[in-house]
Amino acid sequence: MAAAELVFDPRAVHGEGAFEEVLKHARAQAQAQGLPYAGIVSAQDAWQLVQAGKAVLVDVRTNEERTFVGYVPASLHVAWATGTSMNRNPRFTRELEARAGGKDAVVVLLCRSGKRSALAAEAAAKAGFTHVFNIAQGFEGDLDEQQQRGHSGGWRWHSLPWLQD
Repeated sequence: MAAAELVFDPRAVHGEGAFEEVLKHARAQAQAQGLPYAGIVSAQDAWQLVQAGKAVLVDVRTNEERTFVGYVPASLHVAWATGTSMNRNPRFTRELEARAGGKDAVVVLLCRSGKRSALAAEAAAKAGFTHVFNIAQGFEGDLDEQQQRGHSGGWRWHSLPWLQD
């Protein structure tokens, strides 16, 4: 699916229902695609949801990635995998529940490319989270022709807020 198909501009719908429409659209796409979690939102939609207090942003990358590549200000951190061997965090769903405020919280998950966060969203859904969404293209975007990230899509490419230590 092309990233352009994922973007739902809540500004096009006025009022409080705009954000619910973003999530409704994401759920409908997820159902059509047979995704095991609530859906996929664009980075722009995720940021608007977070800014409006309608969702919690959780970064599932490693501490090292957040430190050396960058992170979203005020995002929560629950690593999906840790260390250089990328061992899966066996406490992921328990930590997510504690940090996000429960399994009923609206959570948008972010990783480097959207792949790990999709796995994390699936695990969260299996653990009983009902409103967990993956952020399309992640923090760094898709690989380009030169097999590099950061030139096409992703949080940083869309000039959304981020910091680097």
